[in-house]
This record gives sequence, structure tokens and C-alpha cells, in this order.
Amino acid sequence: MKRMSILFAAMTLGIASASAQTGDHSQHPTAAASPPANAASQLASGDIVKVDKDAARLTIRHGALAHLNMPAMTMAFRVRSPAMLDQVKPGDKVGFVAEKVNGALTVTLLEAAPAQR
Repeated sequence: MKRMSILFAAMTLGIASASAQTGDHSQHPTAAASPPANAASQLASGDIVKVDKDAARLTIRHGALAHLNMPAMTMAFRVRSPAMLDQVKPGDKVGFVAEKVNGALTVTLLEAAPAQR
């Protein structure tokens, strides 16, 4: 009888442990992060001034980047992917998103600016 009580207690603990493992993991450190901010709200327009493939940088003359508290200026940005450097040439008008990535301002999205009418 004592053996049955121990077996029953072990089974109960096992079931309780299994149900706890299938619970809400939103506060767990490996849980999926919140979705990124809407890139469209951060899309800025600019003109490509220089493409530096050796340094993997684009120099862009751009308007204010409100989400980075940055006024309009011309500056060099790192690029998320070296393939971005092949998409543009000096004089191209672009839409882009710049973010701080590992402490460096980086172009994370680059697209041709819509044609002006």
C-alpha cells in the first residue's frame, strides 16, 4: 500500500511538471521578441552621394531621421548586406531605413525612391 502511495505521488508530480512546461513562456528569456517597429514609419528619403564597396558604406544625403533624433545631413552608413551596394549608384534617389546595429548606424532597408511626377 505504501508503494502505491509513492507511485501515485510520483505520477502526480510528473503530470504537474509536464503541464507546467506547456504553459505561458512569454516571460522566458528565449521567448520570441516583440515584432520590430514598423519599417514604413522609419522610411527616409535620400540621394546616394557615394558607394564605397571596400568599406561597405553608402554615403547618403538625407532628410531628418526622427527615430534617431538626427537632423538632415550627408553621412556615411554601414549596410546590412554588401549586396545593397550593387543596387545603387551616385545620384540615385532612394528610400531607406537606418538603425543602430551593434553601435553603428546601418542601412537595414534600401529601395529605389518612387518616380516623381
